[in-house]
Amino acid sequence: MGNIVVSQNITLDGVVQDPTGEEGIGGWFNRIGDRDRAAWAQAGHEEATRSAALLLGRRSYEYLAARWTTRTGDWADRLRALPKYVVSSTAVPEPTWGPTTVISTDLIPKLKEEIDGDIVVNASTQLARTLLAENLTDEIRLIAFPFLAGRGGRLFDETPRSLRLTSTQPVGDNLILSTYALVQDA
Repeated sequence: MGNIVVSQNITLDGVVQDPTGEEGIGGWFNRIGDRDRAAWAQAGHEEATRSAALLLGRRSYEYLAARWTTRTGDWADRLRALPKYVVSSTAVPEPTWGPTTVISTDLIPKLKEEIDGDIVVNASTQLARTLLAENLTDEIRLIAFPFLAGRGGRLFDETPRSLRLTSTQPVGDNLILSTYALVQDA
């Protein structure tokens, strides 16, 4: 049985929006040094190596595909080879980033039954919120960046959730990877 893992880069004040500054409100990802960037890349590569599939929203798929389709190296090759499931009510224009299947949200429980291993959700805030609301998320991995954005979209809405810390580790000199299991409230 598969585990849905929401994996996000996040500021210390909970912002996930616009990490590279393309929307004009963020840019916090670009404020880390070379050692942190290399360690972050290593953590991402290791996560991809352990993953069985990616689960993405349509916009995130298009954003990531545009950046990863032409990259080279082991990490890019692994991401290209991973099965990608895109949750969308509209068609994904000519998928070009390896094996890609468009599904609806109601098929995610079946996907969890069919895939053995981690089904990782990257950069898909709206999808992550839906998965949390429908109790389909098993784990949350957050790489915290030492930055206070002050504004921008956050991963979590105002719905209370109980989490249990399962691990924490430094990534580079200034980033922290924290992993949480979701506690199913009785």
